[in-house]
Amino acid sequence: MGVEIIFKIAAIGILITVIVQVLKKSDRDDIATLVTIVGLIIVLTLVITMIGDLFETIKTIFNFS
Repeated sequence: MGVEIIFKIAAIGILITVIVQVLKKSDRDDIATLVTIVGLIIVLTLVITMIGDLFETIKTIFNFS
């Protein structure tokens, strides 16, 4: 799960960057800002899921109830 998540986050970042640049060139700065925020939320959701899995693994390793 290590390298795949880095590639996933990088792909999302590249895609969002391209979309934002196209929107800015067509004078749609407001929509570009919304796309940036949506991209950030998607990446944060991935990271929060990973942190939750980490805590579950730690809980299992140390036999916490």
